[in-house]
Amino acid sequence: MEEDSPHTNLPTKTLDLDADLQKKHQAMLDRLSNRHQARLDTSLARRSDSANSSESTSSFLSRFSASKQSIDSQLADSRLIATSDPSRLRSHFANISSSISDLEKLVAEKSYFLPSYEVRSSLKTISDLKQNLEILNSELIPKKKFSFKNKATAKKELPKEPERIKPNTVSVFNVKLPNSPGFRNKTNETLVKKLRGTEIGEFTLSDLESCEVRLIGCCNAVFMNRLKNCKVYMGPVIGSILIEEVEGCVFVLASHQIRIHLAKSCDFYLRVRSRPIIEDSNVVRFAPYCLDYEGIEMDLEKAGLSEETGNWGNVDDFKWLRAVQSPNWCVLPENERVGKVRTEDIGS
Repeated sequence: MEEDSPHTNLPTKTLDLDADLQKKHQAMLDRLSNRHQARLDTSLARRSDSANSSESTSSFLSRFSASKQSIDSQLADSRLIATSDPSRLRSHFANISSSISDLEKLVAEKSYFLPSYEVRSSLKTISDLKQNLEILNSELIPKKKFSFKNKATAKKELPKEPERIKPNTVSVFNVKLPNSPGFRNKTNETLVKKLRGTEIGEFTLSDLESCEVRLIGCCNAVFMNRLKNCKVYMGPVIGSILIEEVEGCVFVLASHQIRIHLAKSCDFYLRVRSRPIIEDSNVVRFAPYCLDYEGIEMDLEKAGLSEETGNWGNVDDFKWLRAVQSPNWCVLPENERVGKVRTEDIGS
């Protein structure tokens, strides 16, 4: 006589439940396995990133050192040129100023992977180079002596003397503003650009007044120069943001490194991996990043900015070296902040 199968007398519903439980159990095992593999992949990626960062730092230091040596050599040649061919001094100093600005831009672009002490050391070196250039400029190109002229001579229009070079206020913008996509020379306009799905690496905002700018998506670097009474709402930037000569503006920005030069009466809502840097700026206030749009979380993750570091409130003022708080910036009071800003609500 044939033995009955152990499941012969079980109801069909019971057999179905057992099959469902087995499927759920297998699915749970698959999820655990996938999660474990993902953790292994992340660990390996971090090790790889660490190695790449070390190599990148070494490469940067090599380039920085070579550029500094070249600038030092140009500075050393200045006295010889002053003796042999004084007419060349102005162009010679302009070339040095351009080289220093290029070096400053290099630090800004690479600072997101550099250790903080390397960034500080590099910026201190650049400041010293600017000071040395200013000293030589003042010494070798003295101001014209004042003298009285008779009325007949005074009526003649004399050619204006070119402005003296002022390295301490040299900008990375006024020498070589990137020839990149951007918005330039606009007034009272709403300017919108969707960066997602494009191959735009750098973006430039220059000579804007009373404009509202919305950049949706990611790019590698952003340069801003001469903005007045503008509002700039920007998705995350993978590298650096450099800002110069802005007044009466509101900026909502996320980036690995942000440097601000010659800003006055501006509010900055930031998410930033390193400490924001201000220089020759005053009446500037800071608050946390508050932009929101569809897909922003994905963009923040792509840029490595998904976590809030709190650095928006850890501002370095390079023109204030005392131990006490710089009077040039402050935290924006909560009752004066704009709150969450959604791009679809902007300008409506």
